[in-house]
Amino acid sequence: MVGKLVGELRARGANLPDPVCTRCGRTGKPLTRSPSGGVCARCRRRQLAVPCTTCGVVKPIAGRDEQNRPFCARCADRPQRPCGRCGRTRRIARRAHDGVPDICDGCYQMPDAVCSRCRRRRPCSFAAGPEPICTGCATRSTAVCAHCGADRPPTARWPEGPVCDPCYNAALRHRGTCSTCRAQRRLVDPPGPGATTCADCAGVPSAAHTCTGCGIEDKLYEQGRCAPCALRRRTRDLLRAGAEQIPPELAPVYEAITTTDAPRTALNWLRNGAGARLLSEIASGTTACTHHALDTHARPQAAGYLRAVLVANQVLPARDERLATAEKFLAQTLAGITREHDRRLVHAYATWRVLRRLRVSAEHAARERSYTRHAHMNISAAVVFLNWLGDHGATLGDVGQGDVDTYLTGGSARYRVRDFLQWAAAGRHAQHLEVPTLGRTPGQPAACGEERWAQVARLLHDDTIEITDRVAGALLLIYGQQLSRIAAITLDQIKTVDSQTFLRFGRDGLHIPEPLAGLLQILVRDGRPYVGVGSPSITKWLFPGLQPGRPLTAARLGERLRKLGIRALPGRRAALTHLAAQLPAAVLADLLGIHTTTAVGWVHDAGGDWNRYAAQLAHTSNHQP
Repeated sequence: MVGKLVGELRARGANLPDPVCTRCGRTGKPLTRSPSGGVCARCRRRQLAVPCTTCGVVKPIAGRDEQNRPFCARCADRPQRPCGRCGRTRRIARRAHDGVPDICDGCYQMPDAVCSRCRRRRPCSFAAGPEPICTGCATRSTAVCAHCGADRPPTARWPEGPVCDPCYNAALRHRGTCSTCRAQRRLVDPPGPGATTCADCAGVPSAAHTCTGCGIEDKLYEQGRCAPCALRRRTRDLLRAGAEQIPPELAPVYEAITTTDAPRTALNWLRNGAGARLLSEIASGTTACTHHALDTHARPQAAGYLRAVLVANQVLPARDERLATAEKFLAQTLAGITREHDRRLVHAYATWRVLRRLRVSAEHAARERSYTRHAHMNISAAVVFLNWLGDHGATLGDVGQGDVDTYLTGGSARYRVRDFLQWAAAGRHAQHLEVPTLGRTPGQPAACGEERWAQVARLLHDDTIEITDRVAGALLLIYGQQLSRIAAITLDQIKTVDSQTFLRFGRDGLHIPEPLAGLLQILVRDGRPYVGVGSPSITKWLFPGLQPGRPLTAARLGERLRKLGIRALPGRRAALTHLAAQLPAAVLADLLGIHTTTAVGWVHDAGGDWNRYAAQLAHTSNHQP
């Protein structure tokens, strides 16, 4: 009314200023009377803001329920209809119009426009206006957090003041023993990190942050559910695929996903992961649950991760993935060979020598992975050699020793053709040709003793280092174990007898002294803090990796240790040199699980011999069993 009156008076010649909102300073807006003067509608809604019944955040009221309880715009009930993109029945963010179907919250994206600030084309707010602003350029107002005092954008405005996002999440998960009722509850009073009293004892409504599924007080994610309850609902809906029950063969996958220690990570995987969408296709029957279907999928990384989930939970039969990769590599290599005769030779060589040798090794060797890099290099060396012959107008049957010597002048990598030429001579595809053996290049020198023992002391006593790195690094620097063997250690190799810990590398168990024994027992009891979504709750690995059912790779373990300044090869050489100087080769081989010839070489390099050991044993009074 005031605005209309001022407008009418100005039209009749009165010199009056425009009505101004006393809070935001905007003009040309209808004003409403308030204790602070005339304010616009937006500012009046903010003045009347109260805590939302669902989320507890002080926001303008968007609606009320039957009990007249207030709800903010985010928590207010909106119509739920099938989304025109994902097909799920969810709250609609944009209603259908002009042939565009309803779009739910999860599928809605802001329209693209050229941001008026960064000048890049991105999803922007106010895309139809003169000044579109992308999410990265949109400035958020900051305020001093009432809990930590940092000047950050507030996530909530509670009675004690603005609360930043880290403090907001910490407050919602602040659980402990209430000082009044002695129950394990979320502590809310006094406000802040020093809270000691639960909501009931403090007289504060607690329904706003109580999960409707399990009743626990925690941060809520959807429809009043905490993260574990939301995870169970989403996983159930994904695996049912519209049916009433989860397929029995996928029940282990449901248990593995929902029993994770990181439900928020699993929720993100279900929402954004390509593997989760592929799992939905398998549950609905759109994609077959077979290795072949996963091999031919358009998203190989997502299919590979889902394969690990299905194999770890015994939905798919296990197979040697490295062998399968080698076969795929062979198929791709053969497709790139233009000459038919060369293609047949490479196919025969790879099938009857390289891959056959890999299969025999994988069948008899007790290890998690078949290492196929050497096989790949041998196949590639054969292809390069045949291409060189073709470019020089020669064939494999006509090649002589002089041709081979000329070929070898091209670099040390060409010496890998030796295996192919040996096979060709045995199969009478070529005459016997000699390829000399290259001498071994010296590796990195062993780490010095003082540096090594300083690293060992740090690993054993520095609690800020993750326990995975502490145990793995200690096994490398003390016992000289290879990273590939450390990563593949199983829980069966660790035994506890009369409060003593034994770890078996070879035939005999090795007594592990304190404090390494204590760290080893903690790792066995608690496990690694991070494992992949879909990993079974029970694992046989001491160092489980992010791939469900599989251990850490040696490459990843080496990368973690290098960040601590530990180099695998120098550290292992220093450890083995130290041990070989004190133990005979036979004992060293039995304890560390290395070949006797290898142990003899280390003892020789360390300057030790059997005579010195026997003399020392003879002078020991208690050497008899």
